[in-house]
Amino acid sequence: MKLTLGPVLFNWPTLAWSDFYARIADEAPVDRVVVGEVVCSKRSPFRLEAAGAVVERLERGGKEVVIAALALPTLKREIVEIDAAAEGLHLIEIGDVTALAAVAGQPHVIGPMFNVYNEATLSELAALGAMTVCLPPELPMSSVAVLGKAQASPELEVFAFGRAPLAVAARCYHARAHGLMKDACRYVCENDPDGLEVETLDGQPFLAVNGVQTLASGVTVLSGEVADLRAANVARLRLSPQTGDMVAVAQSFRDLIDGRIDAAEQLARISALQLPGEIVNGYLHARPGAVHVSAAS
Repeated sequence: MKLTLGPVLFNWPTLAWSDFYARIADEAPVDRVVVGEVVCSKRSPFRLEAAGAVVERLERGGKEVVIAALALPTLKREIVEIDAAAEGLHLIEIGDVTALAAVAGQPHVIGPMFNVYNEATLSELAALGAMTVCLPPELPMSSVAVLGKAQASPELEVFAFGRAPLAVAARCYHARAHGLMKDACRYVCENDPDGLEVETLDGQPFLAVNGVQTLASGVTVLSGEVADLRAANVARLRLSPQTGDMVAVAQSFRDLIDGRIDAAEQLARISALQLPGEIVNGYLHARPGAVHVSAAS
């Protein structure tokens, strides 16, 4: 079972973004790293000069690099950028059906924001060249098991750590929360490196906002579920970057997969880290995503 580090979903300062990947390159036991802007194309220019050095550093560290495409392209220039990325030297990860025209017929990766709910979709994506499909985080284990048995299936990946990506829209919630328009947002999303907390009217954690993206408030952590995922032919686990110690997160998953620790110890290690929300795993258990189902349950 391999580990994939998904793209940084948040608007981190370029220096912090580069330093994060330098540490991942040198210390994190992950096999694949997805690099690129997924949420908002307005953030991309700030990292253009740093991106080449980041990719080179990761490859020197023995990581396979995949380039992420924007999850919801709405402008012509964004579609042109996806076309250009698809013609590059690296695998590209797409998150929206509009990008299929750019990658069809060549190897590529499907990200977790692409709706893949049944065997027919999985088969069609495989025929178009998908090498890996990261399943949507809301799928229950029963659906994952069915997809794991699909014929001519690409390798399957499951979202195993981080605030689950739920939706991307054309409106910028972050800007609106600060009384700003999307086109004059002042990049206020950089003030919330793990997303802006959204609470219900009675003060309960509900969601997190990241620019135009909606995320879960809780942090998905799959520990006791890893053995079942392996049995369901899941080939990869995805770890989504948060501001905490992602090297420690990756090491705990690597130790669990390799049998050096059990699920209880792995969960204890992650619980001891600084996380932006409560640990949850409800989706995989066909429960609300905001709940945590214990191994005893």
